[in-house]
This record gives sequence, structure tokens and C-alpha cells, in this order.
Amino acid sequence: MNSATVRNLLVRGMLAGLAAGVLALVVAYLLGEPNVDKAISFEEAHSHEHEMEVVSRSLQSTAGLATGVLVYGVAFGGIAALAYCFALGRVGRFSPRATALLLSGCALLAVYVVPFLKYPANPPSVGNADTIGKRTTLYFLMMLLSVLLAVAATLLGKRLAPGLGTWWATVVAVAAFAVVIGLAYEFLPAVNEVPKDFPATLLWRFRLSALAIQAVLWTGFGLLFGELAERLLNPKPAAATSGRTVPASH
Repeated sequence: MNSATVRNLLVRGMLAGLAAGVLALVVAYLLGEPNVDKAISFEEAHSHEHEMEVVSRSLQSTAGLATGVLVYGVAFGGIAALAYCFALGRVGRFSPRATALLLSGCALLAVYVVPFLKYPANPPSVGNADTIGKRTTLYFLMMLLSVLLAVAATLLGKRLAPGLGTWWATVVAVAAFAVVIGLAYEFLPAVNEVPKDFPATLLWRFRLSALAIQAVLWTGFGLLFGELAERLLNPKPAAATSGRTVPASH
């Protein structure tokens, strides 16, 4: 793949990430923010300390939220586009559109879902401020491990495919990924700092909305970027400029 194609795919990836970020922003505002407000209300009702608000809550839930989600969408779109340039043609004989969807699904699983199941997102008022560094380190360690194992599982499947066939090679690779991730879940320390009186329903809804935001972001990116990549890499032949038959000259 030449540098011009990589550059074009990078630009399209960032644009698709921006568009997917807009979709995720709608979900975050409609589903996530109400749960954040309820969690903040719980914290204020049960806390004896009242800190001065540096940034107003209304600004956080509008401009702050939009900036964070859209910048994240553009950044991850560019990174995903570069990963796509590497993966295209190396993970199977898939079309550009199908490769984009496959990459997005695997990225959603490896980058978010697997770490999320071990260290799920928590709303405000959940978590000890003194352990935020430890919790952040553990989360990113789990994410890095998940991504590396996903790459290793892909390479294992390709190596086994000639002898076992694509189906069984995929089954073995997925099983190996699941086993090692299970061991990581077992040996990495657990973090449970949810207050005993925190509403379980609110916690569940917050975590579900966090998962929905990521699902919309990655799915939207896969669909949009897949379409843009398909049009770039497999352009349709130009239509005839005129339906009239030109008479032959004598």
C-alpha cells in the first residue's frame, strides 16, 4: 500500500471517527449524563465536605462532554485507520468494508469490553481518591494485555489455518485468547470500592450506558469507515457520459 493511499485512509478514518463521535455524543448525553447527575446527587447527599465547583456542571455536561467525545473519536479514528492499513489483506480475503467491520468489532472487544469486564466504569462518588493511580494503572495494564493477546490470537489462527482449516484454527485461537484472559482476570487484583449504600440500579445503568457509548462509537466507525474505504480502494467504474450512440464516420 503506497503512502498516498495510507494518507487518504488516515484522513477518512479521522472523519469517520468524528462522525462516530457525534453518534456516541448523543448516546452519552441522553443515557449517560442523567446517571452521572444522579450519582453526583448521591455524593452530595452523603458527603460532609463541600468543594468549590471549578467548572459548572452544565458546562461539563455540554461543551466539556462534546469536546472530550469528539476529540477521542478523531484520535481513535486515526489510530484505527493506521491499524486498518496494516490489517487489510493480512487477516483474510475480506473486502475493505468487511475488514473495517471486523477490525472495529475486534477493537471494541479487546480495547474496551475485556478490560471493562474486569474493571468496569464507575460513576462519580464511587472509588477512593487515594487509589486512582493504582486503578488507572491496572485498567490500562488489562487493556494492553488484551490488545497484545488479540494480536497473538490472530497470528496463531493464521499459523494453524493451513493444517486445521480456517474454522478450527479460529476456534483454537479464540479459546486460547479466552483462557489467557481468564488467567489474567484471576491473578490481577480486584478493585471494589462501591459504597454499600450506593443504589445498585444506578450503578448498573451507568455501566450499561458506558458500554452503549463505546458500542455505538465503534460500530458507527466500522460502518462509516468501511464505506469510505470501499469507495477509495474499490471504486466503481465510471458511468457512460451519454446514452446516445455515436454514429460511425465514413
